[in-house]
Amino acid sequence: MNGSRRNPIISFKVLSWNSLYSGSNKSRVYHPILCLKRSGNDNSGSCSPSCYIEQMYRNRMFSQPIRRCKKIFIDKQSLLVIQNGLAFIPRKFKSSLRKTLKHSELFKSIVPEIFVRSCIGLMLVMAVNAAVVKAPSFALTEENLLFLEAWRTIDRAYIDKTFNGQSWFRYREDALRNEPMNTRQETYAAIKKMLATLNDPFTRFLEPEKFKSLRSGTQNALTGVGLSIGYPLGKNESASGLVVISASPGGPANRAGISSGDIILQIDNTSTENMGIYDAAERLQGPEGSGVELTVLHGSERRQLPLIREKVSLNPVKSRICKLPTGGDDAPLIGYIKLSTFNQNASGAVREAIETLRKNNVKAFVLDLRDNSGGLFPEGVEIAKIWLDKGVIVYICDSRGVRDIYDTDGSNVVAASEPLAVLVNKGTASASEILAGALKDNKRAQLFGEPTYGKGKIQSVFQLSDGSGVAVTVARYETPAHNDIDKVGVTPDHPLPASFPKDDESFCNCLQNPAAACHIDRVELFSK
Repeated sequence: MNGSRRNPIISFKVLSWNSLYSGSNKSRVYHPILCLKRSGNDNSGSCSPSCYIEQMYRNRMFSQPIRRCKKIFIDKQSLLVIQNGLAFIPRKFKSSLRKTLKHSELFKSIVPEIFVRSCIGLMLVMAVNAAVVKAPSFALTEENLLFLEAWRTIDRAYIDKTFNGQSWFRYREDALRNEPMNTRQETYAAIKKMLATLNDPFTRFLEPEKFKSLRSGTQNALTGVGLSIGYPLGKNESASGLVVISASPGGPANRAGISSGDIILQIDNTSTENMGIYDAAERLQGPEGSGVELTVLHGSERRQLPLIREKVSLNPVKSRICKLPTGGDDAPLIGYIKLSTFNQNASGAVREAIETLRKNNVKAFVLDLRDNSGGLFPEGVEIAKIWLDKGVIVYICDSRGVRDIYDTDGSNVVAASEPLAVLVNKGTASASEILAGALKDNKRAQLFGEPTYGKGKIQSVFQLSDGSGVAVTVARYETPAHNDIDKVGVTPDHPLPASFPKDDESFCNCLQNPAAACHIDRVELFSK
């Protein structure tokens, strides 16, 4: 248990088979020896040969039959329980010791009690010595230690402390005893099997290559078709496939006409109906120049689309200046910032874009989060601090409620006073929703567009000692107004015209041309 959390307190009640309550004990769990310390006196008088010991652990009870003589017990797992502790008993000693205990009342009438106690004490010493001699059979292998490392990561970080209604400690012991872990692949299989019991598609194991690929996806570039995908939510829940959250601008999928809300039905003739999003992401990635064929449902139209994988740049920010037609040289200037992902460069790139636009006398900003499927949670928080001089950014919650609060005191603010509008759509997800919710609830900006995707869970990625990793759902979040947006999304303040474009050049045209179908008035855009 080295490095694990503080051991929980476990309560024991000793009950006679056909009698009333007879006493209680408390212990802390250690492995393989469990030490008991009495928390009360045993005033039960005489005891029957059979009784039960009830162990209440995290509000779940289970019982084990044991034998009892005064303050000495033996249970069905070959543990000798005495007043000051308990120890494992090798199988060859178990039968004889049980017989000794069973007939102890008879021995008392023939042999002095001190002799009985001495015999049992001698057997206990022999049992402990035998356990020490056989210690190598309990030794943990390198594969066992890797499994325990993954188990401990989940134990510490996972949001649901009931672990989907199971005893997480018992699962560990059963897995070490029963799951084959002779090779690295068998250990990986055991870890995946363990995570599957949580029934959480976002908590998953990453083999070393997948872990490396994930890290590169939050840093520089990926080789693939430029798609962010997720499970169908809301009106798409009945769809048999995976939903497109966003398509990277200029990427292979985007050029082929794939857009947010489309359903991927097949990848290379393999149905996605029961496919996990991470399995699908792995299939979509591959060597640069290689091909992959997608079957996509666009509205009611089913399309077969052959795509060529390429390196998709993850430059997170594009910006430009939109000059309105009125006012001549003094016409208002609007700074447009398109944020496409939250990688490790995102907050710095947004800060740099604001400063550059300011040097060109920009007096108002539009932050476009459409088709931004998220990324690194800390970057979302840092970008919120750029726009807010004070206030809560997000509440982090677990099964017991709020456990942490991210807020800002204005020390990192860059643009707290200029008018700001934020554009969102159904491809706005995860960290993008945190940012959008923070700006809306703090009344820093108006939101325009359509309800966002609705991914209200937070995952952290933990690296294991062999280079593999575990992505773990560590929390859910609420916006500053305590809205849980999971599977619901953030609701915008105003819709956008149906024909409103997604590229920066056309966006400026919609502001400049009152006759355009996508036109939106500047006053409306920045009103509060």
